[in-house]
Amino acid sequence: MAGPTTAKRSAPGPSGGPDGPNGADGKGRPPRVDAPAGRLRRPGPRFLLIALCALLLVAGVLWLLYGSSWLRAEHVETTGTDVLTPAEVEAAAKVPIGEPLVSVDTDAVEARLLRALPRIDSVDVGRSWPHGIEMVVIERKPVLLLEKGAKFVEVDADGVRFATVVKAPKGVPLLRLEVDRSPSLKRFGAERLVAEAVRVRGDLPPKVTADLKSMKVVSYDYISLKLSGNRTVVWGSSEAGQAKARALEALMKAAPKAGYFDVSAPSAPATSGS
Repeated sequence: MAGPTTAKRSAPGPSGGPDGPNGADGKGRPPRVDAPAGRLRRPGPRFLLIALCALLLVAGVLWLLYGSSWLRAEHVETTGTDVLTPAEVEAAAKVPIGEPLVSVDTDAVEARLLRALPRIDSVDVGRSWPHGIEMVVIERKPVLLLEKGAKFVEVDADGVRFATVVKAPKGVPLLRLEVDRSPSLKRFGAERLVAEAVRVRGDLPPKVTADLKSMKVVSYDYISLKLSGNRTVVWGSSEAGQAKARALEALMKAAPKAGYFDVSAPSAPATSGS
């Protein structure tokens, strides 16, 4: 059997240590001493200079945006108006003139305009550096008119009643609601019946739309049109609008001098008075 294994030891250095005198590495250099764990090196002067410059830059930008008189809201420019005037829009917008341009709440300006001026369908408010606020307005367009005494209520393509005017806009057909005794009024309500008329108006062929003078709603399923030349179209309900439009175009082409068209049942349209 082999004898017990013994560890081989390094030969002692000149002073008895394994690496030379006083623990040196044999080349006369003192041993490396690592820094205690947890101690951080102090930032050098270059790092401090960069941090100071960054801080000064941020402070300068903030002062320029909020503290200086260079980037202030000084004027408002409004485009896109038709019936409204830029002065009306700007008065309702209440842009804080003189305030820092960056602090103008454009969303709040938009909300004020939509609340104060129902004629506005949408508006885009933005900053125009260095001193301006720009407002791009899109107004609602009337597609039908409701009589209200001696005045007219404008109704847009979404069925929204957005304005009352003294003079009827040219080319906008009149909508007559004759539903006082109709069960449809209680079941659907006046707003729903107006929306159905608007839907019919949107389904009409372009040529018919150009000749449309008025629409009459007697009930949900009885809507009729009055065209130029004293022509009448019975449309029925707003359902199957595209099929009814095609049937009406075919009838008008086949009987151009007819005065009465019925497309309430588009699969079996009828005409008379030719």
